[in-house]
Amino acid sequence: MIEKVRNIAKKHVLEAINIRKHLHAHPELSFKEYETSKYIQSVLKKYDIPFTTGHVETGIIATIKGKNPDTKEILLRADLDALPITEDNNVEYKSKNEGVMHACGHDFHSASLIGTALILNELKEDYNGTIKFVFQPGEEKLPGGAKLMIEDGLLNNKPQACIAQHVYPDLQVGKVGFRPGLYMASADEIYITVKGKGGHAALPHLLNDPVLMASQIITNLQQIVSRSNKPNNPSVLSFGYVNAQGETNIIPDIVQIKGTFRTFDEKWRFLAHEKMKKIASSICESAGGSCDFDIKVGYPFLVNNEQITKIAINAAEKYLGKENVINLDLRMTSEDFAYISQSSPSCFYRIGTSDGKTSKRLHTSTFDIDEKAFSISSGLMAYIALEQISK
Repeated sequence: MIEKVRNIAKKHVLEAINIRKHLHAHPELSFKEYETSKYIQSVLKKYDIPFTTGHVETGIIATIKGKNPDTKEILLRADLDALPITEDNNVEYKSKNEGVMHACGHDFHSASLIGTALILNELKEDYNGTIKFVFQPGEEKLPGGAKLMIEDGLLNNKPQACIAQHVYPDLQVGKVGFRPGLYMASADEIYITVKGKGGHAALPHLLNDPVLMASQIITNLQQIVSRSNKPNNPSVLSFGYVNAQGETNIIPDIVQIKGTFRTFDEKWRFLAHEKMKKIASSICESAGGSCDFDIKVGYPFLVNNEQITKIAINAAEKYLGKENVINLDLRMTSEDFAYISQSSPSCFYRIGTSDGKTSKRLHTSTFDIDEKAFSISSGLMAYIALEQISK
């Protein structure tokens, strides 16, 4: 079966590369992937692969039925959306939409998933069950397209395995990485507005300084991670935005702070939220000020099912060789595939996209992938799906 998959994959590599170039040149932001959706639909129609549309507006679910389609269901997922970044790459497929760029590899994910569908469509007489191909909107924006698609009925048939792959620019082409169990952190957004009484900086005794309150909040909240959290539970609290809009001799009335909190324990996650609010409120109250503390609860932690991931690892070792399959470390980044992973047995893995010379980082204006990654991406996912559906 491996050789069958490889031969069919080889036949469709150029098609997948061209699809990716088109998607890369025409990126669209989260939940606005209208032209992206239309384009993918046109490719699926070209190959007579049945699909339904309108899932959270732009989402697509293609379905390929093998023999005895009701015996088992496997779900394969890719994301559609791009990021609000202006591309700096000088390539023929550079983004034509100013200020929008596929800087997280979602163009690669979608093109690879189409390639996987083409392979499994040709092999549908060789397996029992149904395979669904999910093209999901809005991975980069809360509340997350995965969450909304689940609410729309995505997992109603209780798939036996859900699989997704993600580009990994730190890993060379030809290699893939897996991690059974906990893999990616939950992610919450923090918005704090500190309110005081501003005025002339030379007359601090007449003021309630919100800048000082804000600095104390940022410093003191770090103690939650260093002193209230269990040392064996990775957690990160970071603030990337502080806006006072004062001057050298002007203390403002308001300071705005924005940050993120990430962890791997749901009970601790929400306990930490309450501790943050209490500490911030106490600091402001003791200084004669006040604060609005808003936490937007984001994606949960992503967990890879041990059994499903073991099957995927074995499949990858057979398809690529053991030397090309690595163990991944925990990541404090987040993914809305986490919603799927917490509802159905899942495996989220990484595929190397580096040429081995440079590492073009995710979410940057120069991100890109080595197209040689297409030589394994679709075929590997197809073989993993076949192994999952046969178990």
